Amino acid sequence: VQLVESGGGLVQPGGSLRLSCAASGRTFRDYVVGWFRQTPGNEREFVAASRRNTGSTTSADFVKGRFTVSRDNVANTVYLQMNSLKPEDTAVYYCAAGRAKLSETSNPKAYNYWGQGTLVTVSS
Repeated sequence: VQLVESGGGLVQPGGSLRLSCAASGRTFRDYVVGWFRQTPGNEREFVAASRRNTGSTTSADFVKGRFTVSRDNVANTVYLQMNSLKPEDTAVYYCAAGRAKLSETSNPKAYNYWGQGTLVTVSS
């Protein structure tokens, strides 16, 4: 599975961005797809995920009410809609795919495939 993120960029605080994660090689339907982010010197941090069978989603507490993950299985793409962005959301955002169990959804080690990352900068 090859994953390619897009949609990052510079946005002012309070603004919005939509990240896309396009997959090739195999259908997303078979995988849990997660979004993680990372800042220099820190480990990758779980943001949100879309589970494979039900399409149910889960997200970290710090993004609830602001970020929404969705998937389009026909387009083989998963999206992360980010609203009300804050400067502390600045990071490189990665999408990942794997067969993570429900209890492993937020663990980056449970994902086998990773995109190259896209930089999101929230600044005035």
